[in-house]
Amino acid sequence: MKVFEKIADLQNALFDDRKQGKSVGFVPTMGALHEGHASLVRRSVKENDVTVVSIFVNPTQFNDKNDLKNYPRDLKADCKLLEETFDAEIVNCKSANSKSIYVLAPSVEEMYPTPDTRQFEYPPISTVMEGAHRPGHFNGVCQVVSRLFYIVHPDRSYFGEKDWQQIAVVKAMVRHLGLDVQIVECPIVRDADGLARSSRNTLLAPDERAIAPRIYQALKDGVVYAKTHTVQETHDKVVADIDATEGLRTEYFAIVDGNTLQDITSWDDSPYVVGCITVYCGKTPIRLIDHIKFKEN
Repeated sequence: MKVFEKIADLQNALFDDRKQGKSVGFVPTMGALHEGHASLVRRSVKENDVTVVSIFVNPTQFNDKNDLKNYPRDLKADCKLLEETFDAEIVNCKSANSKSIYVLAPSVEEMYPTPDTRQFEYPPISTVMEGAHRPGHFNGVCQVVSRLFYIVHPDRSYFGEKDWQQIAVVKAMVRHLGLDVQIVECPIVRDADGLARSSRNTLLAPDERAIAPRIYQALKDGVVYAKTHTVQETHDKVVADIDATEGLRTEYFAIVDGNTLQDITSWDDSPYVVGCITVYCGKTPIRLIDHIKFKEN
């Protein structure tokens, strides 16, 4: 495994790999890596000759300075997880000698030598839910992901479905910019108690971690409840179940068309229906997101 702090050094290494006809997979992250990230890396290693993982806490996608300041960072632990994941994945791989993994861990100054003033807006998918509650968030996501795509030029890039709305926005950006990269969606990785793996989980105190799985439990109960109740009744039940737990507070719960991300009022409105939720957990509080599919095509 090679770790690069300078963009030019990574690009030089990738240039040599491409001359040999090697394929490149890319996993963009903000660090504080966990099993969810490891699952993306494993898939990339399986499907590509070279896997690039970026570790960069992007300041332009935070609209809360305290959230940016408190975001967990541990590059040494991240690199250890990546090296162990890579070594375990290639142990039985026939083409192990042709596989490699690179880490890009740039400074803010390296990523943004000048301010990025580009504006990205893809309504309605970028303006609802997270877009409405975190102004500027998806603009920052598109700024950094597009820059990383231009740096790495991957054949495929891997994203976890936990950030479900983000995937839709990134796909819209790829179409808009005409980028030649395949966006690969990978299933949510959950702990045994159902909590979706997230870097923010490390910020939860033990008592907060104990109640956080009730978010997913409420979503699962909502899917069952929806079989005999309306969209509005299902919405209200999920929110009520979560807010009944001391230490949990729903910021929003949206039941939407899975393609347009627009609210539905009837289960017959769409063959693809997803419930997306954001909940504040604990006294700090920590903002947790999750989603569940009510109907699939």
